[in-house]
Amino acid sequence: EIPPAAEEFLAQRSWIVLATTDSAGRPWASILSGTPGFVSVGPGVVHVEATPEAGDPLSENLRTSPHVGMLAIDLATRRRMRVNARLDQEHGDGMLLRVDQVYSNCPKYIQRRVEEPGASRQPKGDAIRSGALTDSHREWIGRADTFFIATVNPGEGADASHRGGAPGFLRVESDRISWPDYQGNMMFNTLGNIAAFPRAGLLFPDFATGRTLQITGRASINWDPGAAAPLPGAERLVELTVEEVVELQGAAPGGMALVDYSPHLP
Repeated sequence: EIPPAAEEFLAQRSWIVLATTDSAGRPWASILSGTPGFVSVGPGVVHVEATPEAGDPLSENLRTSPHVGMLAIDLATRRRMRVNARLDQEHGDGMLLRVDQVYSNCPKYIQRRVEEPGASRQPKGDAIRSGALTDSHREWIGRADTFFIATVNPGEGADASHRGGAPGFLRVESDRISWPDYQGNMMFNTLGNIAAFPRAGLLFPDFATGRTLQITGRASINWDPGAAAPLPGAERLVELTVEEVVELQGAAPGGMALVDYSPHLP
């Protein structure tokens, strides 16, 4: 059930992150946006009135993905909640999610950002697809302080989650990305899904320009304490080998200014 406070929070959002799978079962994380109120709640369901950006894998995934994970987040207040649901394929008016799980998360590792007055998104353009990272992609990931991750457990559900850290907390070597896993809410949704199904989708938003970088690939958990030891706060490492990359213009909220970093960062 979705409590009234969660319903109000969803109604105030202008963008959400969705986790879906493509026809091959690979997870993707996508941003979907609209005017506040584009996400609404009914008894046991969430209704989303928005259209994916052209070139976003989400467009095709909505035809094939049985499950959807949704993350609603307010960077300005560091509030977030997650909804894991089944996608109603028979519903033709917008997107209908039949809710299985809904819960809020702690504010850890969220960098506070606010929209600058009069800011506008970068003009939309054609999607750029590739099977590998470019040097500019590696630089983008290397300076990121925020990303979102989609994971699935086939037959059970999909999940969208947030990851944050100081710039440089992600490491990129060729087409392999790794990052430290910090102490979170002790639910282990993301790690549990990766253990069950070693794939993940990553989404890197550029909050200044509105560009997004979407990546899907094979994921693994490095449980070796020695590998995590050099990184402050790391309990383990998570690694992803890139299989496909999609770069979109103007897909994310743009013109958002960094206020401060999370006080929980190691």
